[in-house]
Amino acid sequence: MRFLLIDRITELEPNKSITALKNLSLAEEYLADHFPGFPVMPGVLMLETLVQAGGWLIRHAEDFSHSTIMLKEVRAIKYNHFVSPGNSLIVQMSVKKQNGSIWDFAGSGTVNGESAVAAKVTLEAFNLSDRNPALADSDELRRQSFREIFQQIWTPAKS
Repeated sequence: MRFLLIDRITELEPNKSITALKNLSLAEEYLADHFPGFPVMPGVLMLETLVQAGGWLIRHAEDFSHSTIMLKEVRAIKYNHFVSPGNSLIVQMSVKKQNGSIWDFAGSGTVNGESAVAAKVTLEAFNLSDRNPALADSDELRRQSFREIFQQIWTPAKS
């Protein structure tokens, strides 16, 4: 099962920042249990939305050269507002530092103009075959899949 939390990338400044959108629908199954009678997006999924946005920025910056983007560290995370069905979480990730395969971001998410989540996030980009050469084919399949998804969620502005 794919667990894609980015519905659309609205802005992308290569190697610098990304703005993306997650529309929350009552049809999302986890809302039945979180919470009955008061459905809201779990905080961990708000964080995952930030991580996925950062991952798309890294993939774009590196021309999809890595198959895997992994969360390494989260610091100073704050949850400030609920995200309920019918609302959109607008996330922004800005690169603060990049050192080889390690990327540090400042991330934030808003709902209806109000802060919902903010965090400092560290991500690492790598290929599975770096750790196990037998996974080279899997890397290529994953990179191709991400290229296809990216074409669906990002349409560059025409110049």
